[in-house]
Amino acid sequence: MIKALLAALALTLAASAAQAADWPIKEGDVTLQGVTFKSGERLAKARMHYSTLGTPHRNAKGEIDNAVLLLHGTGGSGKNFLSPLFADELFGPGQPLDLATTYVIMPDNIGHGGSSKPSDGLRMAFPRYDYDDMVALQHRLLTEGLGVTRLKLILGTSMGCMHAFVWGETYPGFAERLAPFACNAVPLAGRNRMWRKMAMDAIRADPAWKGGDYTTQPTAGLLTVTDLLILAGGNPLALQARYPTREASDRAVEQMVAARAGTIDANDALYYLDASRNYDPSRALEKITVPVLWVNSADDFINPPELGLAEPLAKRMPNARFVLIPASTETRGHGTHTAAKFWKADLARLLRE
Repeated sequence: MIKALLAALALTLAASAAQAADWPIKEGDVTLQGVTFKSGERLAKARMHYSTLGTPHRNAKGEIDNAVLLLHGTGGSGKNFLSPLFADELFGPGQPLDLATTYVIMPDNIGHGGSSKPSDGLRMAFPRYDYDDMVALQHRLLTEGLGVTRLKLILGTSMGCMHAFVWGETYPGFAERLAPFACNAVPLAGRNRMWRKMAMDAIRADPAWKGGDYTTQPTAGLLTVTDLLILAGGNPLALQARYPTREASDRAVEQMVAARAGTIDANDALYYLDASRNYDPSRALEKITVPVLWVNSADDFINPPELGLAEPLAKRMPNARFVLIPASTETRGHGTHTAAKFWKADLARLLRE
């Protein structure tokens, strides 16, 4: 059974790699010197990995004037945006982020992907970063590493959505437009914080974790983390329609868990799940005066619309428009943020403003 699942996963990954290869990405690393975090901890050097698409265009002053920043979600990387659900809808000729005219920058955030992270060697001695630290390093990547001093757009999904609000308040006007997708602009509390704490507690409670000094991954704790991520990301309407029996549902869980096996490092997860602990843009939303397209989906377990948080906060930003995508068997729960067909027309409208 497991061998069959792993074989199927290998085929899926191979197909995804073939699709991603169709987009001519360029990758690189920028080493930032003397990084101080809000906690007071320091790294002598921090590596920021990034991928780009398209070609930078320079205006008469020599400034890059066609850059767009895409910010990924918790536990992801910049390459998440090469998913056909996103890339095939946005990057082609005549599409909203047409690569003939757009320079797309997709960083791996600190603690993620190819950037500096606990699993590189420091483990639990790695600085305890938060979202403000992550955005500050994104800013240094752009200005010190890539020579970008202005952006046409910041589009962020999930964690990247929250980063977009931090950007708008920390560096007002650096981006001409903001597109935060799948988040709220309040501190993470209630169920959103609870499932994250449950995941972190599961890692720490696994004897194999050993305070972060494990020799093999604490698989029992990571299984709970994986289960919670599957549950939090799912669309209940689609799951009920797709798996209408107990047997089908059980098989689906086995397949989803197998597909994620070996993709999560326990210490990295502890850091990125907790990085949202200080997040609270609600105190200064009036600083965000550029056009904003804020999109959530009605089937999002992590940001349920019944909380009624987004609509009143959107009114505090003078040029913000909030869109709630109705739930259906076609939407993708929290992951609707990456299925561009549901909000592509709204993004095109934002870019025309």
